[in-house]
Amino acid sequence: MRPAPVRAPAAPPAPAPPHRAQRRGPERAGGPRLAGAAYLVFLGVQSLWAHRRGAPAGPGAPGEGAEPAPAAGRAFRQGLLSCLLNPKVGVFFVSVVPQFLPDGHAALATTLLFGAIDAAIAAGWLTLVTVFAARMLTWLRRPRVHTAMERTAAGVLVALGPGTAVETV
Repeated sequence: MRPAPVRAPAAPPAPAPPHRAQRRGPERAGGPRLAGAAYLVFLGVQSLWAHRRGAPAGPGAPGEGAEPAPAAGRAFRQGLLSCLLNPKVGVFFVSVVPQFLPDGHAALATTLLFGAIDAAIAAGWLTLVTVFAARMLTWLRRPRVHTAMERTAAGVLVALGPGTAVETV
């Protein structure tokens, strides 16, 4: 009896040639990124110019012509609607919770319990944010603080523009 011949493993198939758009992609991707970098610089400079020292306060200045805060019930409805229509909350819950469901037990009851725990944690957190924000509001509306925040944000935009451009090139 002769032993069966040993066959060499087959070579992997050659990769398909890249599509036309893939061949030109990296060279063309730089244009929109450079345009985005220029736009970041433009926004930053525009904001710095609008908040230069000694500039008169515009209609959007804090404390001047500001809209009154909505009533508590209306604010609650807006927040609830925003949360219920946000698909990220549901997608996160559906993707994370199943791994914590016990085998052999009622999945519905455990899922509802997890949902109640999540809602209680979210309510506590949002209550803390609301209390903190209400206390910070008077400080944040001070013209000096508002100007400092605007200048800082504008400086960040101006700094991000060249950084993006350097990464692109």
